[in-house]
Amino acid sequence: MNSAFWWSDWAYRDGVVSVKSTGHKLPLRGKFIAVCLNWLVFYVCMEAWRLVSLRQRGPRIAFTPQRPRPWYFIWACTHAIGGRIVRNQAKADLTIYFEDTTASPPPQLPQTAAHMNFGCCDVSKSHVANIFEQTFGYAIAVDPSKYVGPVVEKSEINGAHDGRVLQAPFEPKPGCAYQRLVDNRCGDSQVMDYRCVIVGREMPLLFVKRRKIGKRFTNINCDVRLVETSETFSETETAQLIEFAARMGLEWGAMDVLRDQMDGRLYVVDVNKTNIDPPIAMPLKDKLKATSRVSKSLKTFVDARAQG
Repeated sequence: MNSAFWWSDWAYRDGVVSVKSTGHKLPLRGKFIAVCLNWLVFYVCMEAWRLVSLRQRGPRIAFTPQRPRPWYFIWACTHAIGGRIVRNQAKADLTIYFEDTTASPPPQLPQTAAHMNFGCCDVSKSHVANIFEQTFGYAIAVDPSKYVGPVVEKSEINGAHDGRVLQAPFEPKPGCAYQRLVDNRCGDSQVMDYRCVIVGREMPLLFVKRRKIGKRFTNINCDVRLVETSETFSETETAQLIEFAARMGLEWGAMDVLRDQMDGRLYVVDVNKTNIDPPIAMPLKDKLKATSRVSKSLKTFVDARAQG
C-alpha cells in the first residue's frame, strides 16, 4: 500500500476484482464498470488540478502506515492545496494516521509535532454505538435477544455494506452488530442519509444521499446533493456531532448520520476514517466544489497545527 503504483492494489480473477488490502470482492459487471468510468473522470480532473497546484508550494504531508490512493478523499484534498505526499515524517508539516482497517492497536505518535487521526483506531459498529450513546444520551445499539421488533444486523467490519433487516428477538451472531431500524424514509420508495465530512473540529459540509429502500445498505445512490451543515442540522445537533467525532478521535473522515422520521432525532450509524468521497452519483461540478471546500479546511488545520 506504500507503492506509488496504485493499480497494484487490485487483483483480477474469473471476472472478479479484489481489493488486496481489505479483501473486498467486486464483480466486474456493467454497474461496476460504469462506476469506475464515472470516478475516472473525476480522477483526471484531480490530476490536472494537482499539476496546476504544484506551484502553490503547499504543505508536506506524510501518511502512516499506508499511503492513500487516488480514490480516497484525502488524496484529492491534499493535492488540491498544492500539498506533497512525503515519506520522511521528520520533513513533513503534518503526519496523518491512515490505515484502511476497522480496528488496530493504538499507533505510535509520529516524529512531527503536527499530526491527525492518531486517536482514531477503532471504527467498529459497536464502538461507534458506544460513543454515540455517551455523546447523545440515547442508544442506537440493541440486544436482539431481548428487543422486540425490526433490527438491523451489520458486520463489525467497516465498508462491508452487508446490512439486513431482521425481526427480533433472536440470538446474535458473533462478529455482528445490531442497531435499531431508523426510519429515514423520504417519500414512499427512498431513504435519506447524511454523510458528514469532518476536518479537525469542523464539519465544512455534508452530502445528502438518497437511495431506494431496497438498496438502503448498499452504496448505490439515486441522488446526492452538496448542502451546508446549517441547512440540515440545528446548532445543538452540529455541536453534538462534532463532539462525537472528537470522542472518536476523528480529525479527518466522514460520519453517516440518519434522522428518524418518528422521533426526529439523529443517529450516527457509521464512521469512516479513510473515506472515499465525493459520492460517485454527485455531479462533477459539485464534486470539484466539495473538494475545494474541504481542502481549504485541511489547509486551515495544517496551518493551525504549524503555529502550535
